[in-house]
Amino acid sequence: MPRFVVEADGGSRGNPGPAGYGAVVLDPASGETLAERAEFIGVATNNVAEYKGLIAGLTAARDLASDAEVLVRMDSKLVVEQMSGRWKIKHPDMKPLAAEAARILPRAQVTYEWIPRERNKHADRLANEAMDAGKRGEQWEPSASSAALDASAARALSTPPPSGPPGDTAAGAAAARAALAASRGVPAGTAEARAASAPAPSRTSATGSAPAEAGADPLDRAGHAATAAAPAAGQGWGPDMGAPATFVLLRHGETALTPQKRFSGSGGSDPELSPAGRRQAAAVAETLAARGTVQTVISSPLLRCRETARAVADRLGLDVTVEQGLREVDFGAWEGLTFAEVRERFPEDLQAWLDSPKAAPTGGGESFAAATRRISATRDRLLAEHAGRTVLLVTHVTPVKILVRLALGAPPESLFRMELSAASLSAVAYYADGNASVRLLNDTSHLR
Repeated sequence: MPRFVVEADGGSRGNPGPAGYGAVVLDPASGETLAERAEFIGVATNNVAEYKGLIAGLTAARDLASDAEVLVRMDSKLVVEQMSGRWKIKHPDMKPLAAEAARILPRAQVTYEWIPRERNKHADRLANEAMDAGKRGEQWEPSASSAALDASAARALSTPPPSGPPGDTAAGAAAARAALAASRGVPAGTAEARAASAPAPSRTSATGSAPAEAGADPLDRAGHAATAAAPAAGQGWGPDMGAPATFVLLRHGETALTPQKRFSGSGGSDPELSPAGRRQAAAVAETLAARGTVQTVISSPLLRCRETARAVADRLGLDVTVEQGLREVDFGAWEGLTFAEVRERFPEDLQAWLDSPKAAPTGGGESFAAATRRISATRDRLLAEHAGRTVLLVTHVTPVKILVRLALGAPPESLFRMELSAASLSAVAYYADGNASVRLLNDTSHLR
C-alpha cells in the first residue's frame, strides 16, 4: 500500500477577507514533492481556507493512489482535532467542509498530526502565493510557484529555539541566526557563523523587526501575511521564524467584589459574575466573533473566568480548556478586603508587599515572584502547544499584567502602574526567535 504525507494550510487576510489555501503531497521516505495544490477562494475565514486546503490535499493524494495510507500534517489544531474526532464541530460553516474531507478517502486510511507553523512552510507558502495571485485578479499557476524550492530552507529553520522570560530572548535570537547561517551552508567556526551566534538587539531597537502594517488589527492573526525575505548577513538581527503565537488576554467580567475594589484571588470565595459582568462577557463575545481570529479558548479554573470564557466560546463555536496556571494570586488573609482595610489591619505586611515582589500577602498568600514563575511556565507550555495560533486566555488582573510585564522586559514595580479594567482585552504576540510584542493593552471599546 502506498504511503503519502499531506501538508495543508489556508489563510485569510482580514478573517474574513481575501483567502487562499495550499496543499502538498510528499513522499514520506524521500521528501519528494509529488503534487501541489493552491487556489484563491475569494472572501472567507481562516478556518474555511484551512479546511479547503485539507480537502485539496486529500483529493490530490487520492488521485495519485486511492488505496494510499495518508498522514495529514497541519498547523491548525482546530482542524486536526476535529477531523481526528476529539473535538466537536459546532460551527455551521465547518460541518459540511469536514464531512466533505471525510468522504474523500476511507477513515482507516487517514491519520492526522498537528505540527508547528514553522514545519508547515511549504503549504503556507502555497497559500500565500494563491492569495497574492488573487490580489492581482489571477489564479495560482504551478509554473509560477517557488514553494518547493523554498521548502528545504524552511525545514532547516523548523526547530524553534527556546523561549522564556526576558533574559532568554537574546539566546533565542542567536540560535535563530545560527540556524539561518546553517541553512545557507555557512561553515561552523567562520566569522559569519560566529557573528550569527552573537546576541541580537531587542525587537524594539532601531534595527529590529519592521513595524506592523498601518491600520492592522492588533488581534488579527498574522500567520498569512506575505512572506518577507530573510535579512542579509550583517544586518545585525535574526529572523522571527514565521507567524507568532498571539495570546489575546481577557480579564473576566465584573463580580460583586469588582466595583468595591476588594482583593479577590484564588484563596477567597470564588464569586460568580454579576449581572453587569454577564453583560460584559456577552459584549466581548460579540466583538471577538466579529474579529474571527480566536482559534482556541483557555480559562482560569475560577468561576468568574469560566463563565466569561463560556460566553465567548459558545459564540465562537469552540470548547473551553481549563488551565490551572492561569489562576489569580492567592491573597491570603486579604481576600475580600479593600486596600484601605488591608492597610489598617496589616500595615507592615502591605508595605513589604508593595516594596518587594518576593513578599507574600499575610497568611500564606502567593508572592508576585512565585506567581511570575508559575505564569512563565504556563506561558511556555501553552506556546509550545499553540505555536502560530491565536489563543484567548481568560484570566485575571495579575496574570495579564505579569504576561505584559515579561513581554516588555519591564521591572516588577510596573505591575502597580498598569490599569486593567474588567472584561478588558490585551494582546501579546510571541515569536519563535524568543521575542515578544505587546499589541494591545486594556481595550474596553467593546463595552461602550
